[in-house]
Amino acid sequence: MCFHRFVPLVLCVLTLVCGVEQASGFQAWTSFQNGGLVSAEAAMPTRWSPSEGLSWKIDLVGYGQSTPVVFDDQIYVTSISGPQKEQVHVQAFDADGGKELWQYQAKNSTPEKNTSYVSRAAPSPVCDADGVICFFEGGNLVALSHDGSVRWEMDLTKTHGDVKTRHGIAASLEHNKDHVFVWVEREKDPYVLALKKANGEVVWQSTGLGTTSWSSPRLIDVGESQHLVLSGSGKIAGLDPNTGTRLWDFTEIGGNTTPTPVQVGNGRFLMGASAGRGEAADGKTAKSNGVIQIESEGDGFSASWLWTAKRATSSFGSPMFHDERAYFVNRQGVVFCLDSETGEEIYAKRVPCGSVWATPLALHGNIYLFGKGGVTTIIESADELTEISTNDLWEATSQRAGAMGGPVLYAATPLEKSLVLRRGDTLYCVGSSPE
Repeated sequence: MCFHRFVPLVLCVLTLVCGVEQASGFQAWTSFQNGGLVSAEAAMPTRWSPSEGLSWKIDLVGYGQSTPVVFDDQIYVTSISGPQKEQVHVQAFDADGGKELWQYQAKNSTPEKNTSYVSRAAPSPVCDADGVICFFEGGNLVALSHDGSVRWEMDLTKTHGDVKTRHGIAASLEHNKDHVFVWVEREKDPYVLALKKANGEVVWQSTGLGTTSWSSPRLIDVGESQHLVLSGSGKIAGLDPNTGTRLWDFTEIGGNTTPTPVQVGNGRFLMGASAGRGEAADGKTAKSNGVIQIESEGDGFSASWLWTAKRATSSFGSPMFHDERAYFVNRQGVVFCLDSETGEEIYAKRVPCGSVWATPLALHGNIYLFGKGGVTTIIESADELTEISTNDLWEATSQRAGAMGGPVLYAATPLEKSLVLRRGDTLYCVGSSPE
């Protein structure tokens, strides 16, 4: 079933970023971590509280862990609802005032008990000039136009079988101009699909890693082409995004179940690791945070460490790269700032926000660290830690200590002069109020 109403689209100038059409300015954030481009130069709010600085706040129809994506002043959010996650939802909101524009709803292909121990609408969607494509851990895949009409739908359980896996599927969608990439790292026969964005037709299918992962696939520039990089416990692999052919494998890593690779230069990506949920620590974890480089080797490619950190580790959130520095935040809320070329530690200090599950952002020369309990610490992008502010999004001071069972801040998405922050059940906008 689909509920929607027509919403006229505002014409916009389009640019091409990583092969994907995006709206001009900062009104486009088209995928999880925006394809790893986690910075924006527009002025952003630096101070807010539950009673001040909120432009709008909306209760979502369900619960979800995915990142909101944005195209041309429309925000798209996915969620699930029901004690057995019986329903999947996509909601579209006006970025300026937070008004709901339309809602899509469908029956979950694989109902499962709604619990914090299994992913709940964790895969983030992708969007472009044609609309938004959404994936749910139960196997539902749907492409919607910007007005909410269905372009195509697919039930992966009917075409590829059960998606059962420990703690659920969390891999967000990745995309380029023509294709969307779906990674189902399930317990048996994991697979990766490349589909035509226009109609959902399968372009290729390849095998997954055969390991534990809640990371997301990432397109990394290598020379004049790209590799689709997958990261799971003890393994990283690169695929040809045009054919699905495995180009290289890398196994000198551990604890890399959750952070997603972040590009730091051509053929190089930043990798984070931690003793994550349901995974015991091993001897490789401490040496598995750093920069990996992909190089041509004969007729193929190989991957190796450019450098590894001496002390830095990650939480569930990915590390981030900005202004020749790499930032890691560990599970105790210590931020490590390293030289991205050499791995030399610049500083390591504890910050008030605590452990981060959302990827940090670099906004207008500042680094935004989004604590899982709703506390955001903003620091200067510099060679020493200077705290600008620490801001509570909701009344939950106990969450600064990382208390279990409370609400979680999962993601942040920048708009032109404001930030959209996603709690499991609520969407917040901090910054400029609508005129």
